[in-house]
Parts: sequence; C-alpha cells; structure tokens
Amino acid sequence: MATEKAWLRERLEELEKIERPSASEGERRAAEWLVARFAELGAEARIEAEPAHGTYWWPLGIGAVLGALGGLAGLRGKRLLGTLLGAIGAAGIADDFPPGQRRLRRVLPQRTTYNVVCEVGDLQAERAIVLIAHHDSAHSGLVFHPQLPHIANRLGLVEKTDTSPMLMAPVLGGPVLAALGALTGRRALAKLGVFLGLGSAATMAEIGARPVVPGANDNGTAVVALLALAQRLREEPVEGIKVILLSAGAEESFSEGIKAFGERHFADLPRESTFFLCLETLGSPHLLVLRGEGFLKMHEYPARSLALMDGLAGELEISLFPNLRLHNGTDGLEPLAAGYESAVLASCTDLKQPANYHWWHDLAENVDFDTVADGIRLAEATIRRLGARWL
Repeated sequence: MATEKAWLRERLEELEKIERPSASEGERRAAEWLVARFAELGAEARIEAEPAHGTYWWPLGIGAVLGALGGLAGLRGKRLLGTLLGAIGAAGIADDFPPGQRRLRRVLPQRTTYNVVCEVGDLQAERAIVLIAHHDSAHSGLVFHPQLPHIANRLGLVEKTDTSPMLMAPVLGGPVLAALGALTGRRALAKLGVFLGLGSAATMAEIGARPVVPGANDNGTAVVALLALAQRLREEPVEGIKVILLSAGAEESFSEGIKAFGERHFADLPRESTFFLCLETLGSPHLLVLRGEGFLKMHEYPARSLALMDGLAGELEISLFPNLRLHNGTDGLEPLAAGYESAVLASCTDLKQPANYHWWHDLAENVDFDTVADGIRLAEATIRRLGARWL
C-alpha cells in the first residue's frame, strides 16, 4: 500500500504542474498526459474533443449585470424595461446552472474541451459502469478563501447543517429582486437587486482574473484514482461489466465536458444497465458518499445506489462521513438528472468542506493519500460487485 501511495503521489505531482484551465491548451496537455499514463499501464485511451465556452463567470456575470441594469431602469421609472432586463438576467443565470441547457454560453466565444475515455473490463458485457473524474482545474477567488469555513464554524453554522450553503443564491437573487422591484415599483427591492447584481458581477470578474490553482485534490486525486483502477483491472480483469474510465474536461466551467459526453454517449448507454460513479476531491481527511446535490433544486441520489455504496464501505470497514448534501454541482449531476443510477464518492474536512478548495495550496503535499486509497478500494469494490450482481 505504501508503494501504491508513493506511485499515486508521483503521478499527482506530475499533473499538478500542468496549468490547466477549462477548455484550454493546458487542459489538452493534461488530457494527452493522461492518455500516455494509461498507455504505460497497457490500457488504450482516446481524446474526444468537444466545443465548450470554458468559464462560468462570463454567463453569470452577464446575467448579474442585466439584473443591475434592470434595477436601475426600475428606479428611473422604466418599470417594463426594468422587469424585462431583470427577468432575462435571472432566466439566463438559472439556465446556466447544471443540468440546465446553458443557452447563453452557446452564443459566447467557444473553445475546445478534451474528454479522455478509456474502456476496460468485459467490453462485450451489457452492463456498464462509468467512473468520472475531471482533469481541468479551477480559478481561485476571494469567495473561496479558506478562512470562510472557519468563520462559519465559529458562528455555529457548520454544526447546524449538513447541506452546503447556496453560494449562488445572491447571484440569482440580484436579477430576481431587480425584476420584482421594477414590476411592483418597490424601490427597496430594486436597490437591493442593483447591489446584489453589481456585487455578483464584481465577484465573477475577480474569479476570472485569478490564476488557476494546482488542482491536486480537486480533482487530480480522482484522475490518479482512474489510473490506479485501470492498473488493477488490467492485473485482475473483471467479468460481467464494461468499465468506462472517463476524465472529463471543463468541469470547472459548469460541467461542460460531462454534458458533451452525455450528448455523445447517453443514447448508447441504457439507463437500466448503466451505473455512473463520480469521483470528486478524494484527498480530504474523510471519505463520503454524497446524498444529493444541485445549485437551485436539490437532486437526491437514488436509494439503491446509496445502499450499494454504504454497504460496500461497511464490508471494507471504510468509515464514511455521513449525510452531506451539496448546493453546488459535480459531474455526477448530469447523469443523475438524466435518470441513471449514480453516486458521487468525495471527501471533506471536519468543517464539511473539500480540503484546500479552489486555493493555491491545493497541492499533492497536502493530499490525504489514505483517503484516496480508501476511495480507490471502494470504487473497485463497486465495479466488481456490479459485475457479479446488478442492483
């Protein structure tokens, strides 16, 4: 096990040195690096290039500015114009949250994202499991400052809830309040809408101006986990199930890579015989199976999927941090919303947050490789159980 952890760390240190924003040349280099690492293990992988915008701050920032302009129009007596601008801004923002259609970003400048797909296991099997990671890394920003969870903890907020805060509520709330203020003529609502809209736009601009982080925990840990699983499945092949190891691009721009994968492949992956397991930030101290996620609406993970993961963790004597939900989105949200049996394997700190989230010290040296190793064991057990016996 110590040898495997050293191997995982060595791979992770290689990956974190690649600056890899969503839908960028760096992301392409990371994808090529991953294909080469699969090849070293005797596993053939391919890159699927897909169109992507590559940010979330532009679509959300535009919606926030439209909301602010709507609030200002309402304050100047142009109530119809203010209502329309606020409503359009709110609709654009809500539609951009996964698993929405994301119409606004499709008219914005487009780049290319690079999904890496490696198929192993019993390639003729009817049943399939898709393991998802992502190899792009996030921009930082003050909203991700590591002291904020500690402040929330001192205020007693962490203990009171097992659901992460709805960080996008002010972003959407600005245009909504601006539209309501203009519609009703209530100036206080319009002013609050302007304040939230301008504040959200400034926050998005600040994120966009920041450099990307090394992305070791988020989500290099899952990428190297895919490599470890490919090695194990080559050494001890699994029968009865086809395994698709997918490292998506552009996750940090609202899951554009997995959405493109779905548009390309979901039609060929029957819902009754396909299981999706998303691996996300596996390097915090406590492993967990996410109970639900969603930016606006909470999408609960299927009871059968949770029972499978919880049961296997118990058999392996792996302790899971209980009952966490996320008011955000991982790449697991796309197949979940599409109706697949699915689950998300992640990790957290004592403050119920991913360690070093979107911050400059998200480095391999700060990753808990014991948690990564447990995540790999649980993922492998899931593959082999589903190969032997379906849900």
